[in-house]
This record gives sequence, structure tokens and C-alpha cells, in this order.
Amino acid sequence: MTILNRDLILAASDLTTQDVAVPEWGGDVRVRVMTGAERDSFGASLIGADGKPDPVGYKAKLVARCIVDESGARMFSDEEVALLSGKSAAALDRVF
Repeated sequence: MTILNRDLILAASDLTTQDVAVPEWGGDVRVRVMTGAERDSFGASLIGADGKPDPVGYKAKLVARCIVDESGARMFSDEEVALLSGKSAAALDRVF
């Protein structure tokens, strides 16, 4: 087994994607794993102003952070989460 050094770790292509069929939307979406920073941001978004967990919309928040276009860029911003929340729960569950 190879012992990794800093350069090898940073050079690793570890942001994998998977295409997910979403028949409710009439096609496939590309889903990319989150980076560590994105995951931390997602976790922070689940904390309300009162410092307590606020899970409202957590699936749409996660989906918005993970659906990417063909170049790997996010398709939905944090400000567009409400738009995704209005879509089919079944479709969000498939992507989630």
C-alpha cells in the first residue's frame, strides 16, 4: 500500500459524481459529493438563529449543494433552496 504525502493527497481526484435518474423531472441529474467545506456549511445551515437545530428544508439544502452541471459547477445557489423545496418530495428523495 502506498503511503500518501501532502502532494498526492491534494492531487487526488476525489470529488466523484453520479448521475441519478429522476423520472419526475424527465431525466437525470448529476450529483457530486460535497467537499469538507461544503459539508461544514451545510451543517451550519441546519442551526437556527436561536442556536438550536432547525432541520426544515434539509433535503432541499443538501440537494442544492450537490446537483452540478456538466462542468461540475453547482446548479442551484443557497438562495434557490426554496425553489427546490417546492418540487416533488419523491424527486428530492431520489437525489438525496
